[in-house]
Amino acid sequence: QVHLVESGGGLVQTGDSLRLSCAYSGHTSGLGAMAWFRQAPGKEREFVAAITWNTGNPLYWDSVRGRSTISRDSAKNTLYLEMNSLKSEDTAVYYCAAGQYYGALPSHYDNWGQGTQVTVSH
Repeated sequence: QVHLVESGGGLVQTGDSLRLSCAYSGHTSGLGAMAWFRQAPGKEREFVAAITWNTGNPLYWDSVRGRSTISRDSAKNTLYLEMNSLKSEDTAVYYCAAGQYYGALPSHYDNWGQGTQVTVSH
């Protein structure tokens, strides 16, 4: 089991930048990837970005590609998501996830954090 705690969310304005953090602990051996998902009110949870555990290969959803960067600092046991040029449609609860498989489906990940709220205002 991997314990995940997100932080860094908040209220920002359109065009601002934000860095989310996810501190992880526990049994990380066997992990294949970590990822960020988000869920807006009334919508399904959607994929944002993922990164392979060993090689750091990133994967981004179309809506954030080019203005987001996912990274992992193994020395700090922390996953990051930097987002630039934030839009109102980025407003959501952002969840950190970890699992054996690398991909864009929630079913690829079996460890989840509690989420951090990001609100982008006009």
